[in-house]
Amino acid sequence: MAKQVLFNQGAGEGVHDRWDNKLVASLERELGKTYAVRYPHMPCEDNPRYAAWKATLVSEFAALEDGSLLVGHSVGGTILTHVLAEQPPKVRLAGLFIIAAPFIGEGGWPSDDIDDGKDLTKRLPPGIPVHLYHGAADAEVPTAHVHLYAKAIPHAVIRTLEGKNHQLNNDLSDVAHDIRSLG
Repeated sequence: MAKQVLFNQGAGEGVHDRWDNKLVASLERELGKTYAVRYPHMPCEDNPRYAAWKATLVSEFAALEDGSLLVGHSVGGTILTHVLAEQPPKVRLAGLFIIAAPFIGEGGWPSDDIDDGKDLTKRLPPGIPVHLYHGAADAEVPTAHVHLYAKAIPHAVIRTLEGKNHQLNNDLSDVAHDIRSLG
């Protein structure tokens, strides 16, 4: 049976069908048939609201099996991390992989919709491996955000990828490699 991967898209008009679908295609290609990537369309992608995305993610969490993996891109990665910290699924997750996510809180972006991320390590499911990726050439979210996450989640593996943009140049081979390394 294929291992489940839940991919949460970023925010913006048409992101699901015109941008992040390329990330999902890369991840599927790199992981192969032993993984099944689920890619739900998030509500109001051009103006995301935490409560609406949380409701969708909690519903998606209910369908996960033990050993599932979570991947989130940009604002979708931010929301996924916070939802996981607030209301984790009832199954054991194999890992959390966050790509180019803005950090909410001191030094990062403000939000009246998402809580400060400073104590994420205390709120995430115990023992979950966390991998954070950021392209050094990201013009959307400053690279400093991945270092803010590193402070908030000290056990996270951090990868700053040279020459990669906000979409990691539509190449998730590094993410797939790390997913496969978990077994």
